[in-house]
Amino acid sequence: MPRAQCLCGDVVYEVEGPLQLVHDCHCTRCQKTHGTGSVTMAAVPKEKLHFVSGEDAIARFQSSKDLARCFCRRCGSAVPGGDESDGLTFFPIGALEGEYEANSDAHIFVSTRAPWNDLTDGLPAFDGFPPGVDLPVLEDLGRTAQTPGRVGGSCLCGKIAWEFDGPPAQMRRCHCLRCRRARAHSHAANAFVAPDAFHWTSGEKDVVVFKLPGAERFSQGFCGDCGSKAPWFIEQRGVWNVPLGNLDDDPGAKPTEHIFVGSKAPWHEITDGVVQWEEYPEG
Repeated sequence: MPRAQCLCGDVVYEVEGPLQLVHDCHCTRCQKTHGTGSVTMAAVPKEKLHFVSGEDAIARFQSSKDLARCFCRRCGSAVPGGDESDGLTFFPIGALEGEYEANSDAHIFVSTRAPWNDLTDGLPAFDGFPPGVDLPVLEDLGRTAQTPGRVGGSCLCGKIAWEFDGPPAQMRRCHCLRCRRARAHSHAANAFVAPDAFHWTSGEKDVVVFKLPGAERFSQGFCGDCGSKAPWFIEQRGVWNVPLGNLDDDPGAKPTEHIFVGSKAPWHEITDGVVQWEEYPEG
């Protein structure tokens, strides 16, 4: 039975049976919640998802009338609990471990696809929901940088916002298990920005930073209200780690490498032709 947990381990859950309706969602709300260009979602019957521990550690942000975004209060990882329909529970599958199949059927909401996130896997792509799904479509969040010439970013609730002088020095995707637990996606997608190029515009004091015990350089920044990912400063490298999914503007560049592909999710196929490293890049 596949099991998953959040980054800190407070929330643990298991899933029974085959995954249904597997898809990649590119809506801006999913991008900001997970800090990635999209998120792979799936569904199982409600009674087939079991919390082993930590239900009382889950925070909920009502991102729309019918949907709550759920996350661990301590580490900010997205977790199940907010999206149910027709007896099914929908949840992000990036943190799942164990044996299971998770072949995505399609990309949805590609009309709001991040400009740095190319689609290269050949799956069907729809501007909104796929044909036959009659659900209301929410408006794009449509935020942008306050200062002309800078790249802006923000959380889902709008409390936290920042800017940087772009393009960033480096952009990469990381497939390690820590990142998959933190982002609840197949990988994290980050930009690295020099200190003198980064500027908070609101909400700096509302950012929660969870430092993973025992990890030299791994932390996660997130909004304590909505759970959206947020930048955090890597002391050892002297740069800001900025989650790409939270950007409101085109950064003017694209990720140039995949790292830790040796521990990537077994269902995730890398098809973009970008350089891959088993662990850290050489040199």
